[in-house]
Amino acid sequence: MRSVAAAAPVFAAPSGSAVRMRRAARRRRYAINSAVALVYAVLVVWTFLPIYNMVMIALEHEGDVYSTNIVPAQPSLDSFWVVITQGFWYLKNFWHQFGNSTFIAGMVTFLVLLIASLTSFTVGRMRIRNGWLLTNAALLTYVIPASFLAIPFYLIMNTYGLANNPWSVIAALVTFATPYAIFIFQEYGRSIPIELDESAKIDGASPLHIYLHIYLPLMAPALVAVGTYALLLAWNEYLYQFLLLSDKRSMTVPVALAQFLNSDVSPWNYMMATAIIYALPPICIYYAFRHRMSSGLTMGGVKG
Repeated sequence: MRSVAAAAPVFAAPSGSAVRMRRAARRRRYAINSAVALVYAVLVVWTFLPIYNMVMIALEHEGDVYSTNIVPAQPSLDSFWVVITQGFWYLKNFWHQFGNSTFIAGMVTFLVLLIASLTSFTVGRMRIRNGWLLTNAALLTYVIPASFLAIPFYLIMNTYGLANNPWSVIAALVTFATPYAIFIFQEYGRSIPIELDESAKIDGASPLHIYLHIYLPLMAPALVAVGTYALLLAWNEYLYQFLLLSDKRSMTVPVALAQFLNSDVSPWNYMMATAIIYALPPICIYYAFRHRMSSGLTMGGVKG
């Protein structure tokens, strides 16, 4: 009878070359991870450094943009209070201008969602003849950069008496945002079974009923994604607002911020505090809907 030791399997010890290969692979993996971490660190610093500078300047008493201090010697929130209370002559219309920005962003978002959803529903669900021509023609508008159309838009709005009118900016931004919204809605709409519409038609539902009670509820993720995109586009727009809104009561906050640079001694602390306050609403909206944005923008591509 063989002994237990003899019956036990015998494992060969790894050779020296195998050990060296494993150590080399481990070192390469550590080197790659370290390089990736270094790149990420550089990108994080590069991204947040301007924001950090904005906060530091807003906390300064005099708003010295050339200060070499990493942290203000005497940080103060007075700049934010001045902005909120409109306590500086450049800021006397701040809340009215903030309201203009909110109105423009809200109307652009509503009109983009309305026009794009109706277009995608008509083309994709009602199967109108040669509907693809409509959507392709809309996408062709992106061939010409928006900045090239600024002067023609300015002349058109002056011709129709819409100078210094928020609706001129709304019309321009809706024109630029709607083709992209139509494309996203069409791609997402392909993931919704057409049999739902056919069943509703058998039960006597009208196209309007299908649009309101079937199509829009199922398109909610795409609506949130495109709505957030349109809102951020209108909120951060500067070129068309600068060209079309020149009156202090009609201009928006981005245009009003540029007025700070007309002074011989620019109040940088007030300017940065205004920019930070103005940036808070879109930041909150983005982080509130970021999950729905990702699902709304990718669902069509996954299921298409």
